[in-house]
Amino acid sequence: MSDGTDDEDSEYRLDDVDRGILFALQRDARNVTAQEMAESVGVSPSTVRNRIDNLEERGIIQGYQPVINYEDAGFQLRVLFVATVSPEERHRRAKEALEVPGVIDVLEMLTSQRNLYVEAIATSTRDLAAITNDLSDRNLEILSSEIITTHYSQPFGEFEL
Repeated sequence: MSDGTDDEDSEYRLDDVDRGILFALQRDARNVTAQEMAESVGVSPSTVRNRIDNLEERGIIQGYQPVINYEDAGFQLRVLFVATVSPEERHRRAKEALEVPGVIDVLEMLTSQRNLYVEAIATSTRDLAAITNDLSDRNLEILSSEIITTHYSQPFGEFEL
């Protein structure tokens, strides 16, 4: 069985063990054990732990974050701002948007228009107005702002064995 690595100079390629581990972590990283993952991918728990360390070191696994229901936590407004910035400034403006209080997520898009998606959490329309003004002050041309009611996600199916 391959360990997922080639020689030092080539690009790392995920094998079935890596993909199975990633799928299990996406489904429920908090509650799945190395033993359970090992059983599902056919290796030992120590191999699973070593693979996870390797995937983290390579930047394939970049973190573990809780999924928060902001409304139940007392933050009634979850808003998606769709903005335009010049392609040359997109990366810098995305980083700056993360500095705005209330902003939790920023996506850079390759398109020339609608190329920055900024997700923010607010408790009131006053908070929302402050976030909007702060983003505009950072030279983001806001094309729309949409209130998010529900977000659904699932593990990437290509990792499932």
